[in-house]
Amino acid sequence: MSSYKPSGADNQQERPGIAEWIAGFTDGEGCFSISVVRNDGCRLGWQVQHEFAVTQSSGSLPALETIRSHLGCGRIMVSERADNHREPLARYSVKRRWDLTHVVIPFFEAHPLMTAKRNDFVLFTEAMEIIVAGRHLQVGGLREIARLTEFMNRKQRSRFLESSEAIRRLSRSAAR
Repeated sequence: MSSYKPSGADNQQERPGIAEWIAGFTDGEGCFSISVVRNDGCRLGWQVQHEFAVTQSSGSLPALETIRSHLGCGRIMVSERADNHREPLARYSVKRRWDLTHVVIPFFEAHPLMTAKRNDFVLFTEAMEIIVAGRHLQVGGLREIARLTEFMNRKQRSRFLESSEAIRRLSRSAAR
């Protein structure tokens, strides 16, 4: 996509190995996700959402702040948990397309993941290439992305591909 540039040259000088630490931390706690969701405001009635996220209990907020500072994009949100954990949940999230394609993807291309999460990253990158090319605005592109999502993270069947309404609507759009 583009080459990764750290937020500041001193950042790497001050803390050698921080990029590798971020890659390792992401291997354990990160997530690359692409979703195709209903949105009647979109021409085809479906929208593609993309996100890179790292989640921790709020006690580990400094770790998320380090990642955000080093990458120079995204935001951190803290919210109460619905489960029985005592600490709130902190989530570092990057959703902006430019940040994903010009910072996050090049960063992980330069600092590869080592676990099964690498496959999610590869599929995420493929989906982002479809989006950047504008093919997600066509029925075929949405189908390509939905198929990729079936092999990511929890490996669930895409709601988009299962939706009989989507199939009918998309068949009508394709016939036009």
